[in-house]
Amino acid sequence: MCSKIKSVQICGVDDAGRGSMLGPLVIAGISLKKSNISKLSLLGVKDSKQLSPKSRENLYKKIITLVDDYYVAKISPKLIDASVDKHNLNHLEAKYMAKVILKLNPDTSYVDSCDVNPKRFGKEISKLSNNKKIQSYHHADSRFVVVSAASIIAKVTRDREIEKLRKNYDLGSGYPSDSKTVDFVKSYYIANHVFPIFVRKSWKPTQKILNAKLF
Repeated sequence: MCSKIKSVQICGVDDAGRGSMLGPLVIAGISLKKSNISKLSLLGVKDSKQLSPKSRENLYKKIITLVDDYYVAKISPKLIDASVDKHNLNHLEAKYMAKVILKLNPDTSYVDSCDVNPKRFGKEISKLSNNKKIQSYHHADSRFVVVSAASIIAKVTRDREIEKLRKNYDLGSGYPSDSKTVDFVKSYYIANHVFPIFVRKSWKPTQKILNAKLF
């Protein structure tokens, strides 16, 4: 009597919105059989930064149909600010990546490291996820198609969150390199003497506005 050979499950995890002044930091993971990874490449999956918003949206739908499972976690600006105050934003991200991995329960996970030391980051996630096997690399989203797929899920989710905010506010891309975003945060603060709840108060451009004594 032959026993069934267990198919190896591979997971990819990535973030979106880490550098933004506003909105959530999104962590997404996808899990699928190792034998199906090549199907992601056939779909045209690659690092979300190399794709147009329309391409990402189209691929998002195809990815969630192809993979065995996926999970998305959103980290609020309030939680981000609390972590930045304690100088442990990387730990917060590791914690949420571990949460995603525990939810998907794969055999091996590939993660995009936000730490200057990817090995250290991988060890931390492994510890937080009950010693799961973690492969942590810089630029994993462009090196491994499973992480590219996760980056698309994360980016589309994040873009949708910003679109919801845009229905009520003219706030640009959300990034500090966008003068429209900085002007929005500044104007809101001058008018209301507080920042919106979706703005990250610990970010340097926000702190600069806070310390400028505008009124």
